[in-house]
Amino acid sequence: MVRIPAGPFLMGGDDPDAFPDDGEGPVREVYLDTYRIDAKAVSNAQFAAFVKATGYVTDAERIGWSFVFQMLVGAEAAGHVLQGRVRQTPWWLPVEGASWRQPGGPGSGIADRQNHPVVHVSFNDAAAYAAWAGKRLPTEAEWEKASRGGLVQARFPWGDEFAPRGRHRCNTWRGQFPRRHEDGRPGTVPVDAYRPNGYGLFNTSGNVWEWCADWFSTDWHVPSRPGTRRDPGGPPEGSERVMRGGSYLCHASYCNRYRTAARTKNPPDNSTGHLGFRCAA
Repeated sequence: MVRIPAGPFLMGGDDPDAFPDDGEGPVREVYLDTYRIDAKAVSNAQFAAFVKATGYVTDAERIGWSFVFQMLVGAEAAGHVLQGRVRQTPWWLPVEGASWRQPGGPGSGIADRQNHPVVHVSFNDAAAYAAWAGKRLPTEAEWEKASRGGLVQARFPWGDEFAPRGRHRCNTWRGQFPRRHEDGRPGTVPVDAYRPNGYGLFNTSGNVWEWCADWFSTDWHVPSRPGTRRDPGGPPEGSERVMRGGSYLCHASYCNRYRTAARTKNPPDNSTGHLGFRCAA
């Protein structure tokens, strides 16, 4: 884990390509005490140790299926695709048997992906792991301050330019989403891929979305305590948890949410093949 110093930072953003309905703004000053946060997302090897020690069964395993991106469904898993798709995102296929052990569904595995981020974990699963590890999930403000790496209002953890000198600094979609990928096949990269930010954190843009402790809301209660929301302790309407950081599927033409201020949401029992987490303390 890395230590993040106490002090204020400017949270949120007002980028011209922001999503107003996501509640990224207004930009507000938030003060945080000192805390620690994982330098890397939790890996398959780390999650496997947790399961071995506790016998934990994830929500995806208990429910029996999870969402897999269409290009990652192999020949054996193709026979396990269930009926029904999300209309707005038809590239997500509900695959029977998909889980953290089989991220592409039946026939896939993680033997050669021990240092990749664990995926197909719900908020509930992430919170259970964090408790076992003697940690917790980061608040949204903690996640964003750490992701910024000491920079003030930069668009990305490394600065304002997406690919400085033509060099990619994160794992996002390259090509024409969702049908053509420059590398032929999208997916996760190791948790320590690319250069870390100024605080020593890896991959807070791209690779996998990361769960935060907060309930999702766009109702920022600015006048009394900047950076807080109304009724922060209870679930708002919709009862979805915050996700931050974007993933290997994000692209400027579709989901430009690998920016540091970007945010989105998911129900706490949902899981997908591009959603993981890191812990705080």
